[in-house]
Amino acid sequence: MFVAKPDIFLYINYTLSTYSERIKRVQPTLNIFFIGDINGKPGLTLVSNLLKQYYQKYNIDFCVVNGENVTDGKGIEEKEAKQLFELGVHVITTGNHLWDRWSAKNLLTKERHILRPLNYPRENPGNGYIIYDLKEKGKAGVVCLQGRTFMQTIDDPFKAVDWAISKISNETKVILIDFHAEATAEKMALAWHLDGKCSAFIGTHTHIPTADARILPKGTAYITDVGMTGPYDSVIGMKKEIAIKRFQFQTPYKFELAEHDVRLCALYVQVETATGKAVKVEQVIFPSF
Repeated sequence: MFVAKPDIFLYINYTLSTYSERIKRVQPTLNIFFIGDINGKPGLTLVSNLLKQYYQKYNIDFCVVNGENVTDGKGIEEKEAKQLFELGVHVITTGNHLWDRWSAKNLLTKERHILRPLNYPRENPGNGYIIYDLKEKGKAGVVCLQGRTFMQTIDDPFKAVDWAISKISNETKVILIDFHAEATAEKMALAWHLDGKCSAFIGTHTHIPTADARILPKGTAYITDVGMTGPYDSVIGMKKEIAIKRFQFQTPYKFELAEHDVRLCALYVQVETATGKAVKVEQVIFPSF
């Protein structure tokens, strides 16, 4: 009678575990690239010059940008939206400055791939989430939300996003959240609430990139604020001299967009399509500080 030695069992266990790990590694994935608040012509020009290179570097399957400041630093118009789509952008998210241009309301009714924050009252035009069909790559959901702390007291983003995820998850596990919010605590609280329920939770609005890109315990890629794609020789995009006067004299001064020290801020996330869990996350700042 043959009696297996313990070494054989160890070898079999090792082989099976190695095979299992290989199977995990070859799970189909989706490469997502999110570009932070594009600020005016300087930011848009940089995206135009660089996006093709990032498509090649990360083998991008799905590209989302926040475009609420893309037209002269406030709002978005059809011309700039068209340019972004022609560059390979799939979905444009926005925020509170979307409404600075009256024409945005008409744009939202015509273009379903431009999202307004979901938690504005539903009587407003436009959509707050979308399920994008990437054909053989599957589908990806995007939800655009806005915070309430130090901002407009609109509807509850927690309830709004729970409702949206319940709809999207019927068709795909890959879900990206753009939370356009002022307060770090509000961003972190909502991210913890959604850990494991979405693939990526990306903060926008403050125009300053934070150094906390990571994957949360249940599989959600997270960053408090991805930062601005625009001129950093500025005060969050505005000419320094104008911003200083606003603070010194506490009276309005005409907004003037800065032009120099332009940088791209983005987040690359790789997601397992079957589970919706992030397996890689990388912050991108170019040129680096």
